[in-house]
Order: sequence, then C-alpha cells, then structure tokens
Amino acid sequence: MFKTILLPTDGSALSEKATAIAVEFAQVHKARIIGICVIQPLPFPSMGDSGAVLDSGQFEQQMEGAAKRNIEKVANAARAADVPFEGVVTLSPSPYEEIVETAQKFGCDLIMMASHGRTGLNRLLLGSETQKVLAHTIIPVMVLR
Repeated sequence: MFKTILLPTDGSALSEKATAIAVEFAQVHKARIIGICVIQPLPFPSMGDSGAVLDSGQFEQQMEGAAKRNIEKVANAARAADVPFEGVVTLSPSPYEEIVETAQKFGCDLIMMASHGRTGLNRLLLGSETQKVLAHTIIPVMVLR
C-alpha cells in the first residue's frame, strides 16, 4: 500500500525513535524511505554595533554538517534493514513547506514524522511543524510520539 515514505528528521531522540519505527514499517511494506532534514537560516541578523558579530555563513555550514549527520543516521538504519533510502538536506525558513514539497517531488504516499507534543505557550511561540504539515498536505501523515 505504501511504497515511498517521507521521514523528516531533526536528530532529536524522538526523531531517532521515529526512524526505528519508519524503517520497520518500510520493511513490512517493502517501501523506500526518503529522509529529509531542513536547515533553517540564522533567525536574526548579525549585530554589528553591539559587539556581537555572527557569521551566517559559518552558522549555515555548521547546521548543514549536523543535518548531514542526522540524515546519515537514518541512512545507516535503513541500510542495516535493507530498506532503500535517499536523503535530502535543504535550507528553508519554513520547514513544513519543504516537507510538503519534497513529499510531492518524490511521489511519497505517506509522511511519517515525530511530534514533540508541545502545548500551551511553547506551542504558540515555537509552532508545530507537524501541525503545519497536517494542514498543508493531502498525503496521509502518521504522527509518531
């Protein structure tokens, strides 16, 4: 039924649990996994006069390195289970849009993603990428906790 599964990852412990579940699910359904890790650009500009200078290029390089390591963890889990895998690392201020677009681009018929389960003020301030994906895709989404 499900042949191509999109698995967003952020490298968290919750994402690692979702990876294990997704790999097992893919084995059962003889599906492939497309892993995605979205890097968000530096959320604020460099502060020239305040004495704090942030190098957005260096920030993005460090985040790209972390994202590649996150994808490699998923690749290793998939490889160990003999599940076909392809990884994507992308830069976007809007992770949910990248997730939805990547699912469409690769013809995914399921998105499996972890939810941190934020509530209250944290949810209001940080938002929920999972909730945004649910609201903006027609592809089935399996939310893992």
